[in-house]
Amino acid sequence: MRNANPARETGDDFRSLRQARGRRHTLGRAGLYLLATVMALWVLAPIYLITITAFSPRDVVREYPKQVIPREFSVESMDFFVNSTGVLGSLWNSVLVALITLVLSTIIGAPAGYALARFAFKGRDPYRLVILSTRAFPIVILSIPLAVTFLTWGIYDSIYAVALMHTALAMPFTVLITSSIFVSVPHDLEEAALTLGCTPLQAFLRVVMPLALPGLAAASIFTFVLSWNEVFAAVILTLQERTLPAHVLGVLTSSPPHFRFAAAWFMLAPSLIFIFLIRRYLLGLWGRISR
Repeated sequence: MRNANPARETGDDFRSLRQARGRRHTLGRAGLYLLATVMALWVLAPIYLITITAFSPRDVVREYPKQVIPREFSVESMDFFVNSTGVLGSLWNSVLVALITLVLSTIIGAPAGYALARFAFKGRDPYRLVILSTRAFPIVILSIPLAVTFLTWGIYDSIYAVALMHTALAMPFTVLITSSIFVSVPHDLEEAALTLGCTPLQAFLRVVMPLALPGLAAASIFTFVLSWNEVFAAVILTLQERTLPAHVLGVLTSSPPHFRFAAAWFMLAPSLIFIFLIRRYLLGLWGRISR
């Protein structure tokens, strides 16, 4: 027998379909949050273990298995590391090199990224590949010519030599990242500012820059972390004025375990602090999570 109420059957089918889509949506969001949780734990677990070991007494460092929640804290290892010869000087060198690299790569790379985003010219896409391909050259091949060049310029074994090298390493990514950032800013807004009496520079500063600032902050994170963690160029181009990673690498093999954990935390902390300070720009770039 036929169903005497086809409208009711259609409504039931629609509700069943909507419930099925709701279940799939719920499962999808649950899977997404589970994946995000796993990724967060994958990143945070080593940081947590390094932190609790760096602030534990020396006799606890060799204990196995490690305690997830330590019984006591101690700054003995950190005090030993900080007061070691050359640590504070190399720390200051690392900060200066990272800041100089950040400023130079942004000043040079951001205008190049803006030009790639706003102006159409022949060979623009191959030019992007050429910029990125410069990172294919190993630093080992360039080390001797760079050392000779910096000796000729009189800046060998200085923070300026390392900063210039780090700027060259970060420049391709800075150009490509800032190019993508400026592409995401609507060109119509810039043209509207021009029609309202702004000069091109004023339109760029008043319209484009506020919208691109979160992305530029994200690019600065990458540049800062790249410079802070880079060790090979610093080892080659310096003898006395070494950055913290180069200094730690030089004394790592002959150091006790508590020194190594303290060094790891000391090298990790500035990057975390820097990211924490500009987190509001990251929220503006990636958007806020909808509830």
